[in-house]
This record gives sequence, C-alpha cells and structure tokens, in this order.
Amino acid sequence: MATDKLRAWWAHRQGLDGSLRGTAAAEVLERTGWMRSVGGSAPYLGLFARARLDRATVDADVARLAIHELPSARGCTYVLPAADFELGLVVGAGAPAGELAAAEKYLGVTQAEIEQLCVTVSDLLEGSAEPLGPAAIKEAAGSAVRDLGEAGRKRGTTTTLPLALGLLQVRGDIRRVPVNGRLDQQRYGYVRWTPSPRGGLSDMDTVRTELARRYFSWAAPASLKHFRWFSGFTAANAKKAVAPLELVPLDGTDLLMPKDLAEEFAGFTVPSKPSYALLAGIDGIHLLHRDLIRLLDDADVERPVPGARPGETLGGQADPPCHLIVDRGRFAGLWEFDTDTNKIVYKVFGDEDAALRETISETEEFVRDRLGDARSFSLDSPKSRASRVAALRA
Repeated sequence: MATDKLRAWWAHRQGLDGSLRGTAAAEVLERTGWMRSVGGSAPYLGLFARARLDRATVDADVARLAIHELPSARGCTYVLPAADFELGLVVGAGAPAGELAAAEKYLGVTQAEIEQLCVTVSDLLEGSAEPLGPAAIKEAAGSAVRDLGEAGRKRGTTTTLPLALGLLQVRGDIRRVPVNGRLDQQRYGYVRWTPSPRGGLSDMDTVRTELARRYFSWAAPASLKHFRWFSGFTAANAKKAVAPLELVPLDGTDLLMPKDLAEEFAGFTVPSKPSYALLAGIDGIHLLHRDLIRLLDDADVERPVPGARPGETLGGQADPPCHLIVDRGRFAGLWEFDTDTNKIVYKVFGDEDAALRETISETEEFVRDRLGDARSFSLDSPKSRASRVAALRA
C-alpha cells in the first residue's frame, strides 16, 4: 500500500485539502473529529486550517453552545459539536467515577458526602446570576467542602470540591465556561446546564459502538490499537464496539475501514499539487492515531529533534516536539510562534515553494492578529519554548 496515498487520504478526510473551507465549526468537528484542547491554541489552529474560521466566529459558537469543551474520551477535554455532547459526556464518565473510587479508598471520602456536595454546588450555581469559579464556589459552600489534608495533597486532590465538579460535569448538570470566552486558556467559571444534554443514552454497548462509528468515519483506515488509544477501551470492549460496524481490512495491513469508505479510498488519487497546513502538535491528523511515524517519510525518521538531547530523532517520538507543518498528510516540517518578533519560526523538511510561504503568511497573520500567541498547552509560554524557537531558527 502506497504510504503517500494513505497520508493524502487521511488529510482529505481531515479536511486539510481545502474541501471544508467556509464550513461551520460544528460541522467540521462532526466530519473530522473532536479536537483536543488542554488550554492551548489547537482548536483555533485546527479550525482555521480546515475552514479558515476566525477566532471571533469560533468563540461565538462556543458562547451559543454550537460547540463546547467537555470531558470526554479517556476523561480528557475535547471540543465537541452539540450533536455529540451527550455521547462525549457518557464516554468520559469513567474518569470522575474512578477518581471518586480512589478517594473513597485512600482518603476516607464517602459517596454520600460527595452527592450532598453536588446538591450544594448545584443550588449555588442555580442561584447565581454569573459563572462561579472554584474559589468562589468553595467559599460559598463553606463546611460542605472538606480539606483532604496531606494525604489529599500527595494524591493531587486537596479538597472534595473537584470530585463533585467532575461528577456534575459528566452528568450534564453543570458546564465550564471560559472566563474570557476563549478556548486557549484554563480559567473557568461554572454554570448550571439547562436543559441538560444528557438524555436516554446509557447502554454502554451502544455508547461504545457509537463512538467507534464516529472514530472510523474520522480516522479510517485505523487499527483496533489506534481506536483503543483514542477511546481508552479495553481490548475486549474495543473489539465488541466495532463488531456491528462490519469494518473491512485494508489488504496487507491491520487497518480497518467502513465499507463505503473502502470503495471511495480505492478510487482516491494523491493530489499532484502540495496542500499545506500549519497545525498544533495535538491536531487530529496525528492524535486520532497517535502513531507519528506513519506521517514521516523514511528520509525524515532519523532527523534530529530540534533542541533535544543528541541522538533523539523524530521517528522515536510519541508526539511532535513542536507544532506541525503537513503537506497532503506528510509531516513536512515544524514551527513555533516567536512573540518577540510576532513571526512564525519554522523548519521545512525539503524545499520551500510559494504555496508553503503563502500558508505560513496566512497562519502567521491569524496567530498575530487574532490569537496573540500559539501555545501548545496551558503552561506553554514564550519563555518555555525559547530553546525550541532558537533551534528552529538555527
């Protein structure tokens, strides 16, 4: 199987070939997959690369709940379209349940105590005219929030409040709203979610199959291992989830596809012209599979990681060391944003052309004028990435 065809197909299915220009954010997410957030610029960069959506448009969609950042697959936060809010919350429910079970076992917390705190928090938010941050909730809840002492600090759960907030979120009773309306930071308030997006979706076999159906529409061809990475399901549950989909194997590989996509893939040809995109390192083109080497040309596998220890190569990385430049699905370069110069600093694996320079210029303008920076995650900063910027510039 020609690797360039697979890469170009993945990029096509991800809308990185220009086919989704002008499409609304919710539809982009429905067609290409949920976007990982972690307080960085990934959702903005991903929606700009696919649909040329401005930050103000995305923020307006967040405000009107066309899209929202929710705990979902593996308990991680993703930006989801409204059509998937309930599914995302249900598949993410295991994480706060597990945290509560651990707190019961090691910290002396009881289910009844947390359920009562959930009622207290819900009542506080119901009576508030504005979102309340964790500190404000803790103060208003008073003795209903219990300090978990040194044992809690060692386990990363200092009070009982995060346990209640986690349960209330996955139940669809409350939701987090970004303090300034932006996705690329991690300061939140909480509000009641009325009406709740949670309805009758509760049968876990159905839930897992629905997640598998979406996943293989976004990421196929993909293996069961890839799906398990994304979903966090056990091997048995992953196999059971995909069984009703009647996926077909790609000859000579362990990759699976829906039948209708397999027919389309057979007739797909690699575009002759480059199609560049500048994306976050946690963009779906990588993170849906988390199998970085599949995007690298053989000649690039042994490339040294910029700014890393001697001997570290791109082919040995689980994740990209910087933001990604892709061309028809190929990992074709690295980039970062330098706030000192308000410029994108980049390294391309090969020759530059006019199309690449135009894409870099458009993305640079978007980051400079609409985002102000292109952070990888909440703790990323100009200071923390200075060595990467210097290595790329060198």
